[in-house]
Amino acid sequence: LTGLHNSGKEYMARALQVILNQQGGRSVSLLLGETVRKELSSEIGFSVEERNKNLQRIAFVAAELSRAGAAVIATPTAPSASGRAAAKETVLQTAGSGGNFFTIHVATPLEHCEATDRKGFYAAAREGRISGVPGIDQVYEVPEKADITVDVTRQSVPEIVHSKS
Repeated sequence: LTGLHNSGKEYMARALQVILNQQGGRSVSLLLGETVRKELSSEIGFSVEERNKNLQRIAFVAAELSRAGAAVIATPTAPSASGRAAAKETVLQTAGSGGNFFTIHVATPLEHCEATDRKGFYAAAREGRISGVPGIDQVYEVPEKADITVDVTRQSVPEIVHSKS
């Protein structure tokens, strides 16, 4: 899942994990953006290049988990098309025969992400206390060919994860 900070990616990932676990079969692993960054990439910043490096680390872990039989749901912001393309290539080339990759664009508008931001992330960016924030001082390149595009201002997360589209 890719989208702006606070777009609903992580809430959606958790709900999707529950549904997939209920269906049985393979285990479902979550690679949540903030958690993975803290554990795998805490030493790097938030420039486009550094974000792409973090995304490659996520793709590597996702491919390894997939090769071991797990389904993986990852929620990085992944603001650049080139970074997303490289991550997809990594997963498809190294995850083995069961490797799939679906891009779900959580297209929640920036205004909503900011208005519901309880951590003050966007306020800090607007005040110049932090930089490298997609949608504020860094471009978020909208996926041109997402497999699915959703928006939590148009549907609730339960409606989204239970839909067949």
